[in-house]
Amino acid sequence: MFGFFKKKKPTPDKKQRGVSADLGILVFENTSEVIQAEKILKKARWPIRVMGPPPEIQTGCDLVVEFPLIEELNILRELGNADVLPLQVVPVTAPLLAPVSLFQTKDFGDYLMVRAANMKITIGKKDMKIVNISGGGCPDVPYLAQEMVGKTLAEAPRPRELGHTLCGYALELAYEELLRK
Repeated sequence: MFGFFKKKKPTPDKKQRGVSADLGILVFENTSEVIQAEKILKKARWPIRVMGPPPEIQTGCDLVVEFPLIEELNILRELGNADVLPLQVVPVTAPLLAPVSLFQTKDFGDYLMVRAANMKITIGKKDMKIVNISGGGCPDVPYLAQEMVGKTLAEAPRPRELGHTLCGYALELAYEELLRK
């Protein structure tokens, strides 16, 4: 009856809402720059992750780099030294600005499929043999499949050694995710 006298519920903090105030996103013009930035920052041992961009900040590039916001100046200096600067730096301050995971895993019983961005790799669980590679639309996808299907994860060449497109890069991410599992 007297609802306005009820005690107001405390608003959840940022961590409870799925937002991490200590993270930022580096937005680049194209995928090549994301790949270069990832190499530079991982070589320098920065704790970063390549993710899908939130819809609010898509620029045409299908990838962003998530990084610890407290290290923004150091990371920008590192990238500036290599002449690979982002278009913008966005702090993750709202759930809608959170980057999207590139990975989806599907268990088919005897088979396990990992999807990274637009590429999928499927293996047999018993023997770890690659049974299928699909997705993308890049010209190197049939070649990647030809070179990898029928081999175990340990025997197959790394996708990054064979492909030089966004599809090859995404397949490398899926391959690495399978190795982690």
